[in-house]
Amino acid sequence: MCVPGVTVHVCNEHRYGYMNVPVKSHQGLEDERVNFIHLILEALVDGPPMWASAHVSRPPKRPSKMGFDEVFVISLARRPDRRERMLSSLWEMEISGRVVDAVDGRTLNTSIMRSLGVDLLPGYQDPYSGRTLTKGEVGCFLSHYSIWEEVVARGLAQVLVFEDDVRFESNFRGRLEQLMEEVEAEKLPWDLIYLGRKQVNPEEEAAVDGLPHLVVAGYSYWTLAYVLSLAGARKLLASQPLRRMLPVDEFLPIMFDRHPNEQYKAHFWPRDLRAFSARPLLAAPTHYAGDAEWLSDTETSSPWDDDSGRIISWSGSHKTLRGPRLDLAGSSGHSLQPRDEL
Repeated sequence: MCVPGVTVHVCNEHRYGYMNVPVKSHQGLEDERVNFIHLILEALVDGPPMWASAHVSRPPKRPSKMGFDEVFVISLARRPDRRERMLSSLWEMEISGRVVDAVDGRTLNTSIMRSLGVDLLPGYQDPYSGRTLTKGEVGCFLSHYSIWEEVVARGLAQVLVFEDDVRFESNFRGRLEQLMEEVEAEKLPWDLIYLGRKQVNPEEEAAVDGLPHLVVAGYSYWTLAYVLSLAGARKLLASQPLRRMLPVDEFLPIMFDRHPNEQYKAHFWPRDLRAFSARPLLAAPTHYAGDAEWLSDTETSSPWDDDSGRIISWSGSHKTLRGPRLDLAGSSGHSLQPRDEL
C-alpha cells in the first residue's frame, strides 16, 4: 500500500523482530514447528532472544537424551552467557544435557600440569602460526579427556558431546535421530561421528555405502559436536595422550590416521579410530574469527609452559576462520593486543 507523501525506508542494520520461514505447499504443521524452533535458536545466538508472551501458552517440554547414555555440554564457568544460551537451545529442542565444567586454562600452571602427567608432544607447532601449545588448548583437551574417562568408567555405550559455542542447523534433533537410526540399521562399526567440524583438505571424502548422510572423516578441525562410542573412548584413552599432548582437534585425526604430519603420528599406535562425519553437517560454530562476537579461550592464552600470567592473542592461526586456509605461516604470528578467548 502506498501512502501519498510518505517515504518508506528499509533498514538492514538493526534487528527489529523475527518472522518464521513459511512452509511449502507439501509441508505441514510439524514442519512449521521445526522452522519456528530453529528461529528461536538463531535468535539465541544472534540476539535479542525471543521470549514467549505471558498471554500465550506453550506445549510442555519433555527433554530426553535421544537414546544416548549421556549428553555432555562442556562449558567454562566464567562464560555463563554461553552456558545459558546452550542450555536454552537444548531445552527448546527437548534435549536433556548435562553441563561439564571445562578445565580453565587460565588456572593451570606447570606444577598442576606436571601433577596431571601433561607434557608436550615433541616438536608440536600450530600449523599456521608456528606457536606452541597454549594453556587454553591444554584446558580444552583435559575437558574432553575427562568425558572420555567417564564414558569408560561408567561403561556408556554411546554419548553426545557438545562444546558451548554451537550453532545448530535446522531440525538438528530430527536429523541426528534419523542419522543414528540409519547407522544402527546398517550395523556400521563406528567409534566417533563428527556433527560439526571444519574439513581441512578440499578433496572429496568417501561416502559410506547405505548411509547417504555419512562420510568417512578426513583431516578435520574443531570438536564442537560429536558422537562417541565406548569403544572409541577406550581407544582414545589407551593412546595415553596426556604425556604427548597437542590440541584435541589435531589428536583425533591422528587417531583415525588422517593427519598429514607423519612425525606426530609416529607417537601414537594403533591409529584405528573409526571416524565418520555427518553430511551435511548438523552444527557449526556460533561465530568465526573476524566476526564481531568471536571469542576464543584457546587462541587467546599463554603458552603451555608460561606461568607469567600474560594473555597473548595468537592472531596467526587460521583454524577459527570460516573457510579453509591452507597457506602455512612461518612467523610466530602472535600479538600482544588484548583479546578474549573461546
